[in-house]
Amino acid sequence: MTPDIVPEDFEQVMGCTVADLLRALPAALPGARIDTDSGACVINGVFDDGTLKLAWQPLPARRIALLEIPRLQVRFRYTGMTDARRREVQRRFDLATQRGGG
Repeated sequence: MTPDIVPEDFEQVMGCTVADLLRALPAALPGARIDTDSGACVINGVFDDGTLKLAWQPLPARRIALLEIPRLQVRFRYTGMTDARRREVQRRFDLATQRGGG
C-alpha cells in the first residue's frame, strides 16, 4: 500500500530479483524515458515533470522452510515532482511491482 505522503528520498526492501524489477519497469513507470545502468545498479525514469532514480543492491534471500524469496534493497530518489505527483508515480510503481495471492 502506497503511503499518503511519499518522501523525495527513501528506501524499501523488495521481494524480487533484478530481472523481475527490470521487466516490470515499462508498466511501473508509464510515460517515462527509462535509462538503465545494470552495472552501476541504477535506473533513471525521466518524466516531463521530474525524475525518479532507483538504486539497488541485492540482499541475501529470505528463507522460510523450503521457500526462498529474493530481495533487493531499493533506494527511491524523486527530483522535481510535487507531493501529489510523487504519490501518483509511486502508487503506479507499487501496483506494477506487487506480488502475491489473495
